[in-house]
Amino acid sequence: MHLNDTNRRIVKVLVIVVTFWVISGTAWAQGSLSVPQVVSKVRPSVVQVISRQLSYDNLLRPGLSVGLGSGVIFDPSGHILTNSHVIEGAKEVQIFLPDGRKFLGKVMGIDPFTDLAVVMVNGKDLPYIPLGDSAKLNIGETVIAIGNALGLDGGPTVTVGVVNAVNRSIEDPSGSGLSDLVQTDAAINPGNSGGPLVNLTGEVVGINTANIPSAHGIGFAIAINSAKPIAKELLEKGKVIRPWVGITLATITRGLAATYDLPVEEGVIVVAVGRGGPGADAGLKPLDIIVELEGGKITNVAGFLSSIAKKQIGDTVSVQIRRNNKPSRVVITLQRKPEEQD
Repeated sequence: MHLNDTNRRIVKVLVIVVTFWVISGTAWAQGSLSVPQVVSKVRPSVVQVISRQLSYDNLLRPGLSVGLGSGVIFDPSGHILTNSHVIEGAKEVQIFLPDGRKFLGKVMGIDPFTDLAVVMVNGKDLPYIPLGDSAKLNIGETVIAIGNALGLDGGPTVTVGVVNAVNRSIEDPSGSGLSDLVQTDAAINPGNSGGPLVNLTGEVVGINTANIPSAHGIGFAIAINSAKPIAKELLEKGKVIRPWVGITLATITRGLAATYDLPVEEGVIVVAVGRGGPGADAGLKPLDIIVELEGGKITNVAGFLSSIAKKQIGDTVSVQIRRNNKPSRVVITLQRKPEEQD
């Protein structure tokens, strides 16, 4: 068949497109694994964490309670990343591997602010899995939660879902909470806390931490990019030392704004100001409404605390507030919490 110049150009373009598609498809296939392949790769490094804690009954009689959770070995030295609420206050931490080995864990550090903790075990040929990059997660991407759900025998169980959202925050009634969370519909049950959320390349992209039963299967994991610097500081110092503002805050919702006739529908309201703290020194008062921090919009307590946590002790931060429905600006010099002084 004779081809004119136009047809030759069309054929050439088609060849280039097909070649690119084949190469791209091969690269994707090489990068991603099937769910069973990911599970086979990751599951050996997912441990069960059993903590024994001192507790008291209704008659104030002391006894031991048992906490159950999960964790993931993330380096060849035997360091395990888990949730702080799994081991906080523990008198003893036992670590069980899927291969049947049992170890007494050493708590290297805990950080209740981010609900993270690092435990270490001493053993040979410990399986481990690398920590990935949660910044590369896409909404709709398939993820796998692995952990010791309900503390059942037989080793870690597996649930599969997708990334529903990223950079989520949840808040408890005290005004504290967690930020930079990955929201997923991969089922996260009691006992899964501290276990890994992994992508289809078998990398840890989150640490499972919370589920909301009334939300029909929505769960949350701490994004691994937020967890990595916390784990590093816990290994170096045993705790995370953060700047302190010395104020108690609450998130403003539309309902709260309507009930109390507030001038804004977003932001955080100052509930209390500690005497002698940075907030008091800067002139903050109860009922002040914080709407911006360093030029960035503040919509909830978790976002405010997360922004402050990225600063250093001694830094000054500019905060825009509304007081008596009038805009104002204060400058706060961040300090170290008194109880954390050496």
